[in-house]
Amino acid sequence: MSDYTIRKATPADLPALGRLGALLMRVHYDFDRNRFLPPGDDAAGGYSWFLGTQLGRDDTLVLVAERDDQILGYVYAAIEPRNWKELRDEAGFVHDVVVDEGGRRTGVATALMDAAVEWFRSRGMPRVVLWTASPNRNAQDLFTRLGFRPTMVEMTREL
Repeated sequence: MSDYTIRKATPADLPALGRLGALLMRVHYDFDRNRFLPPGDDAAGGYSWFLGTQLGRDDTLVLVAERDDQILGYVYAAIEPRNWKELRDEAGFVHDVVVDEGGRRTGVATALMDAAVEWFRSRGMPRVVLWTASPNRNAQDLFTRLGFRPTMVEMTREL
């Protein structure tokens, strides 16, 4: 039995979501400083603001994993319309899944992903798509265990 709860994020969670979003930005920036946005001086504030714009929308989901009034992680997912540029029909899209260091390897990410997949299923989505950074083997292993398969490879060339 888990010692955390998965629930919808509220405005009161935004500071923690901003902190975790800034962590996500720093990790990606460290993977590839040319491809990913630099975190800057207020990544937490920026990410908090952005996720705040997503709360309460019918086509988005922001869930948190909480233990003892502490946010361990979150998932941000959305229903994305047909996209001709991506050659993709309407689908569920997991934009972020982040777990704080103290919550890793405890099933938190799996629980967040499972809850997002169930949300998509309940809305009739035919599939769930996500992107992961090439060097992020831990995330790729998790997603593979959850039944995801590679379908696209993003490539970048600096000019």
